Amino acid sequence: MSVPIVGTVAELRAVAAGWHRAQGARVAVVPTMGGLPEGHLSLVRAALQKAEAVVVTLSSILSSSTVPPTFAAYPRPENEDAAELVTTGAHLLYVPD
Repeated sequence: MSVPIVGTVAELRAVAAGWHRAQGARVAVVPTMGGLPEGHLSLVRAALQKAEAVVVTLSSILSSSTVPPTFAAYPRPENEDAAELVTTGAHLLYVPD
């Protein structure tokens, strides 16, 4: 079992809008670069204290022109992160295409 994963802004907006329309839910976002250490997981748990739904993002804000050579080796274990997020109560993982 794992948290659902979406890859486009349109999918993300549709899911969040559905939560808001159906339940009036506040949605919190926890941005990460993946590989979720305990510190990130604790941020997800804290977000659940303030919002009814939590989206975790796994992305890089770096453009390809600014990526250092070692960045390509940075882990992006989407499926492992999605499985780990189940324990925190997160609702969705957004991994931009």
